[in-house]
Parts: sequence; C-alpha cells; structure tokens
Amino acid sequence: MTTTSKATRRPPIHMIDTEADALTNLAIAKEDDLPQVSEMLLNEIARATIHKAERIPSDVVTMRSTVEFVDENSGAARTLQLVYPRDADISAGRISILTPVGAGLIGLREGQTIRWPDRDGQDHNLSIVRVTQAEAA
Repeated sequence: MTTTSKATRRPPIHMIDTEADALTNLAIAKEDDLPQVSEMLLNEIARATIHKAERIPSDVVTMRSTVEFVDENSGAARTLQLVYPRDADISAGRISILTPVGAGLIGLREGQTIRWPDRDGQDHNLSIVRVTQAEAA
C-alpha cells in the first residue's frame, strides 16, 4: 500500500541559472566533507525550474534573500538570510546553503511548505511566510 500525502511530495521550486551553476559546483566540491547536504542540494537543483535572474519571481528564496518561515512541527518562526558558507553566521541570522535547512529553503515560494530532514534525520514541515530579496550589490 502506497500513500503519498501532499506534505511528502516536494513542492515545485525555482532557481536562478547562475546560482544553480554556482551551487552545483559548491555541492560537488563538498561531497566528501558534507555528503548528505551535498546530495540534498544537488537533488533540489536537479528538480528546479531554472530562470534568468531578471525572470525569477520576487517571492522565491534565492541566495542572499531573507526568508521568514515556520517549522510547523514546533511552531517556531525564524527569519534567516540564505548565504554562501563563507558568509554564514547563525548568530547574525545568516544560514549557509550547506546546511539541511538552507538546502531545503532554496527555490521555495511564499506560501509553500516542504517536508525536510534536519541534521539528525528528523523530518520537519517548513512553511514559507515571507521572502525579501537582498538589495542589488
């Protein structure tokens, strides 16, 4: 008997072409150090709809965007900026793409929920409340 609920199916995601390329290279470079997160990130990139930067909807989580989300399991609300590993500083609210949560958030849109494992393999339902794009550098 197979049961596939809406929560277990992954929602469609969107990525910027140049970010998808950079993240693919990063994930491949970190395969030996972070095999689980690397695989998760590569799987998300593979299933994403790819867009030019100017065509990506503004409510999509991209690199450097700030995302407000709720862990439906605990009810905890968090606001984090998704960044490359060199810029990560959790105490400043900047989370690396090379963390399970970071890899799970990339490409989601406001209103979407994804069932995603944490470092310990426990699944959480992460619901996107708001996405704010970073100012152009």
